[in-house]
Amino acid sequence: MDLKFDFNNMLCSNVGEHGVSQQDINEILPCAHAASDHLKKIIANPAARIKLNLEWAKLPEQGKEQIAEIKYLGRQIAGKYENVLFLGIGGSYLGLKAAQDALCAPYYNEFKSLRKKSPRIYLEGNNLDPDTLNVLLKNLDPKKTFVVVISKSGETTETKAAFILVEAWLKKTLGVKYGRQVLAITDPENGALRKKVTEAQKKDLLSFRSLPLLKGVGGRFSEFNMGLLHLAIIGVNIEELLLGAKDMFKRCSHDDILRNPAYMYALLHVILYRKKSKSLAILMPFSQTLKSSADWYVQLLAESLGKKYHRLIETGADGIESWIANKEEYFSRGRTPISAAGTNDLHSIQQNNVEGENNKVITFIRVQKFNTDLMIPEKSDFLSGKSFSQLMQLAQEATEWALVSQERPNCTIIMPEVNAYNWGALLFFFEMATAFEGELLNVNAFDQPGVEGYKNYMYYKLGKPGIPQDVAEEIKKKPLIKDPKYIL
Repeated sequence: MDLKFDFNNMLCSNVGEHGVSQQDINEILPCAHAASDHLKKIIANPAARIKLNLEWAKLPEQGKEQIAEIKYLGRQIAGKYENVLFLGIGGSYLGLKAAQDALCAPYYNEFKSLRKKSPRIYLEGNNLDPDTLNVLLKNLDPKKTFVVVISKSGETTETKAAFILVEAWLKKTLGVKYGRQVLAITDPENGALRKKVTEAQKKDLLSFRSLPLLKGVGGRFSEFNMGLLHLAIIGVNIEELLLGAKDMFKRCSHDDILRNPAYMYALLHVILYRKKSKSLAILMPFSQTLKSSADWYVQLLAESLGKKYHRLIETGADGIESWIANKEEYFSRGRTPISAAGTNDLHSIQQNNVEGENNKVITFIRVQKFNTDLMIPEKSDFLSGKSFSQLMQLAQEATEWALVSQERPNCTIIMPEVNAYNWGALLFFFEMATAFEGELLNVNAFDQPGVEGYKNYMYYKLGKPGIPQDVAEEIKKKPLIKDPKYIL
């Protein structure tokens, strides 16, 4: 049974004036067909895919040899080490965390029986809080710990700072051969981390082994690239995962927009955003194991579609497009994503969902079959004889009803069960929907210039060499002003 998208509660027939009408759909369809044709054209051209960062669309079709190499590395690492420490930020953290929580048993690290001879997994390098990494380095044994550092350039402050410390920690115990317990997932040709790999391997071929971050694949779209080693180490069926994504790609290639689940998801949200002022996008899986997948989606939507400028398309002599920020056409739009979890957040954010400003659309993920279940004993109580899965599904249904009764638009992604195939399909569904929404809004969904602001400020204050003069001048001209009288 395939993943399904139920959008009944996004339509005016269910939520009145706050929903989408058939006329709304008819009006956007010409634009949607043009967007679909444009995406299809780019995806069909290898050079255009790489240049415009859409190579992620072909990740489900990776060759058997590539997968076999990754699986072999994963088995090697899993068979030799008790712990694996992954260092990365953005998609290199959120994708791994989402996979770990969805596809491993809950409390995976805590109980040996759940790991089935796989190592404990720790994720760091995603923040600058000294407490978390400090605890790990004081309590893990370097001899029993393998380190994977994920960074395209090797220069991102959070991951770089963590790796410098971890590298010193390994070297102190293991000596000059410490690099044999390090693997880098990085740019195949350029960057500080690639340079480090190249230099280390000149001295010792077993030191600083590496896997490539493929060209044309941005971090938030890279789980099916940089995340595969992690999946191999924890024993996930990679072929099933990629098959789920591949099958979803086929469904999302449907020429009929009205039968294309990801495109309909994007189209309906764009209508509600533009015409009904629904600017908040809440993703609420009714499965605790999918909460981190909702966190991953927050990055996907926010970085892809929260843009200051529309896109200007220029076509070169070779027929390949360049996408440039059209600074004459100010935009600064994009839906704001929020992650939540059912049933936890029915006792927090749901109050605002039902009675607060009607400016949001809630997407539920409903799991039809859980991996395990619990039955409440018969004790003459209204809960007696009910299973937890029954109660979870009823709670999701009740949440839909509560929203519909107040004319609050919502939709549901129906997931047969949480496994590698369906999770691969789920991620690819959201990736395709996000790419299509970028087309409908005419923005570049595959860059993230707004992220550079804080990085540039930090690099400037830290005295990093090579900061462009115009960036340095802008920081000088616009200092932070802190008047003591406004600090209480």
